[in-house]
Amino acid sequence: MLSRRGREHEGSPGAAARGRYDYVVVGAGSAGCVVAARLSEDPAARVLLLESGPADSLPDIAAPPAWPALWGTEVDYAYRTVPQAGTDGASHSWPRGHTLGGSSSINAMVYLRGHRNDFDQWAASGSPGWDYESVLPYFRRMETTVGRDPRYRGTEGPMRPAPASGPNPLSQVFLDGAAAAGYPSTDDFNGEHAEGAGWHDLSIAGGVRQSTAVAYLHPVLGHRPNLTVATNSRVRRLRFDEDRCVGLELERDGHLATVHADREVVITAGAVDSPRLLLLSGVGPAAELEAAGVDVVIDLPGVGRNLHDHPLCGVVYEAAQPIAPGRNNHAETSMVWRSEVSLSGPDMQLMFIHVPFHPPHLAAPANSFTLAVATVPEARGTIRLAGPDPATAPLIDPNYLGTESDVRRMVHGVQVAREIAASEPFAPWRAREVLPGPHVTDEAALRAFVARGTSTYYHPVGTCAMGTGADAVVDPELRVHGLAGLRVADASVMPRITPVNTNAATIMIGEKAADLMRRSGEWTR
Repeated sequence: MLSRRGREHEGSPGAAARGRYDYVVVGAGSAGCVVAARLSEDPAARVLLLESGPADSLPDIAAPPAWPALWGTEVDYAYRTVPQAGTDGASHSWPRGHTLGGSSSINAMVYLRGHRNDFDQWAASGSPGWDYESVLPYFRRMETTVGRDPRYRGTEGPMRPAPASGPNPLSQVFLDGAAAAGYPSTDDFNGEHAEGAGWHDLSIAGGVRQSTAVAYLHPVLGHRPNLTVATNSRVRRLRFDEDRCVGLELERDGHLATVHADREVVITAGAVDSPRLLLLSGVGPAAELEAAGVDVVIDLPGVGRNLHDHPLCGVVYEAAQPIAPGRNNHAETSMVWRSEVSLSGPDMQLMFIHVPFHPPHLAAPANSFTLAVATVPEARGTIRLAGPDPATAPLIDPNYLGTESDVRRMVHGVQVAREIAASEPFAPWRAREVLPGPHVTDEAALRAFVARGTSTYYHPVGTCAMGTGADAVVDPELRVHGLAGLRVADASVMPRITPVNTNAATIMIGEKAADLMRRSGEWTR
């Protein structure tokens, strides 16, 4: 059993971080656990994994239906956005994982990779080596599946994704409704056909959540003396020797300490805290850093830019008969499609949720179900500093519905959701439409509902974007432009979001990052 505050010994959470390491990994989240576990496979590599939150011992973490109860607890950063003009001035809650496993320990456990086109676009936009065929081996490496096409699916990896066991009956009703409305189906979103309606894989194994901490980290803790995991350790700033990152300063139990990295520091703190740490360390837009009272190490304009997240809007129906309690994650099926047939890949997702799901300022009966619409946004936002103090929360502006295209496609998604809910398979279950309500019919009213009903899908990406252009933060090897000994490897490096839940792609980034680092000839000890 992992203690909330482990004693000082290597290979266990809570160990003190001090001295020199070859690799220092900042953030034990969806990618960080992967990076640390893979790097420490080399017994000669001294690896330190730092996590600002506690160990993942809170019981609700393991229970798949309990994930909403984790928000606002000690394992959630509980960030909030600045007011969003596109959503009627609302400020949105942004849960982010603050424990071993990061957001993979508090998310809804949906395991979807994305479409071939997504990764091909990454490569075409300035990140060679990140096309679908190049990243597919990493997707396969990270998972063990049963009865799937081995050309696309793995058989020997730590993750064990699979469709829902003992699914809710309404999940099949949704699939039948999509078929009745004329939409295609898929038997494996992560296989050859990533579009249509189908059962999606879940990060649930043996009836419990399988975070990256569970899959990658726990099996090796206590068995690798070269791996140190330090929880409750918040990194305040990176340390530089001219243009090389040589370590960092951290705070633990009210005490400051410095750690030296002989080889590399890799930041895996997520789309909010990875750019935040760079900015606090003087890496970012020079004028913005100076205004925030931070000394500039390097002017890197893209840090904290390109923030985007799927906007999510739920169409909610009161059920005509009791809905069975969820045994899994409340969301076992979904549909992925293209808002326009001319697109090279899908840009829309409809997640079926067999409980009411909506922003807190709206209301629905408890015995309701939701067809939640999301799109790949064109709008881009920012992560900025409110000041130079690492304890001050960042300014998060995702710019929801900041373009006409985003609004138009969300309205289209609401219409698709209504079409499916109106199909014959839903007839025994459909009592009344609660949100937006049957009176919302014309274009203006639908747009008003989208503004009122849209919030986060909890998928922020892009704030340390990968590429070679002026706004890129890391190169295709994930090295921070203009600096040595420093990489970023998490959802923040995605130049463009996938049309589906982002956790599986983030795990893949961790796998590839570790491979890139192991192959690097850079060694300064």
